[in-house]
Amino acid sequence: MRILVHDYSGHPFQVQLSRELARRGHDVVHSTCPAYVSGKGNLAEDPVVGLRFVTIGDRVVLDKGAYVRRLFQETLLGLELARQVRREKPDVAMLGNLPVPTLVVAAAALRALRIPWVLWHQDITAVALKSFAAAGVSRLMGIAAKVFERGEKWAARRASAIVVIADSFVRIHREWGTAGKVTVIPNWAPLDEILPVARANAWSREHGLTGVRTVLYSGTIGLKHNPALLVRLAETLRGQGERVRLVVVNDGPAVPVIRAAAAARGVDLTLLPFQPYDRLPEVLGTGDVLVVLLAADAGEFSVPSKTLSYLCAGRPVLGLMPSDNLAAELLRRAGSAVFAPEESSLPDAASWVREVLNDPARAETLGKESRALAEREFALEGCASRFEDILRTVSRSGAD
Repeated sequence: MRILVHDYSGHPFQVQLSRELARRGHDVVHSTCPAYVSGKGNLAEDPVVGLRFVTIGDRVVLDKGAYVRRLFQETLLGLELARQVRREKPDVAMLGNLPVPTLVVAAAALRALRIPWVLWHQDITAVALKSFAAAGVSRLMGIAAKVFERGEKWAARRASAIVVIADSFVRIHREWGTAGKVTVIPNWAPLDEILPVARANAWSREHGLTGVRTVLYSGTIGLKHNPALLVRLAETLRGQGERVRLVVVNDGPAVPVIRAAAAARGVDLTLLPFQPYDRLPEVLGTGDVLVVLLAADAGEFSVPSKTLSYLCAGRPVLGLMPSDNLAAELLRRAGSAVFAPEESSLPDAASWVREVLNDPARAETLGKESRALAEREFALEGCASRFEDILRTVSRSGAD
C-alpha cells in the first residue's frame, strides 16, 4: 500500500508506526507540521526503504493566543495538506492530532479526491473547548466549542474508519453516529528509543544536575493545566524539609508563568526548551521523580503521551491528574502515585516524593516496575498489525 500518515504534532510513537509500516513493505509518507511547538519524535531521514518525511507549514509561526489569526492559519494549513495529499496520491491516508479547521479542510479534500482515510482520534477538541469556556478562559470558547464540535463530527462521519485511544471516546462517537467504525487502540511509546539510563549522565552534567535532587517535567503544558502547580509542589517539598531543583523542559505559554512563580516563591528552577529527541532518555533519566500534569476536567479524553515516555525511561512518576484517566491507571499499576491536580493534594504528593527521594531502593524498584509495565503494554508489533489491518481494509473498500 501507499500510505500517507499525517501526524500534526510529530510525536514519537506515530513516527515509530510509520517506520514499522515501511519495514513491512509499504510505501509510507510521514507528514508533520513543524509550526506546532512540542516534543518531537525521530524525524530524521534514515535508511528504512519506503519511508519519506514531508512537512506542512514550514514558514508558519502559530500564535496560540491570537484565536482569529490562528483559525485562519489552521485553515490554510488544511489547504496545504490537501495539496500534499494530491501530490502524493496515496491509496489510503491516516490523520492524527490535527486542529479542527485543518482536519475539516483535509477531510473535504480527501473526499473530493476519493481517497479513503482513517481518523486517528487523539483528542476530542470540542470537549476541551467546553472546559475552557466553563473555566472562564475566554468567552469565545463556548461558541467555538459548538462550531468545532460540528466540524469534528462532520469529519468523523467522512472517515472510512476511526481509531481512538481509550474506551471513553466511544461514547462521544456513539452520540455522533460514528461508533460503528471505531476501534480502540491505546497509545504507546517507543521502547527501543526511550531507554533507561544512569541518573548521572552527559545531559545531567551539562546542566549542572548531577548529584542534585530533581523533580522534572518534560513535555507540552497548557495554561489550563495550572503550570504553577509544579512550582507549588517544589515549595511544599521545601516546607517539608526537602529542597529540590525543579526542572521544566518546555516551550510555550507556560514558560513565563513558571518562571515568574518560581522567582516569587524562591524555588530553584532549571527551565529549558524542548531538547533534541536523541537526548530524551538522558533528560528523563535526570529526573529523580518525573511529574505529569492534567487538569481535572480533562480526565476522560486526554491521555498524556509524556506519561508513556516516562514509563519507558524507567523512573518513579508522580501524576497530578484525574484518577479516572487511563494514564493514571497505568501509573498505579506501575506502583507510582496519582493525586488530584489541585493545591490541597500537594502536601500528600510532596510526602510521597520525599519518601522516594530518601529511599534509593524504593526508587530503583519503582523505576524497574515502570519499565516492566512499558515492556508489557507497549509492544509495537501487535499495535502495528492492528493499524495495518485497518489501513488495508480501508484501502480496499475505497472512499465513500
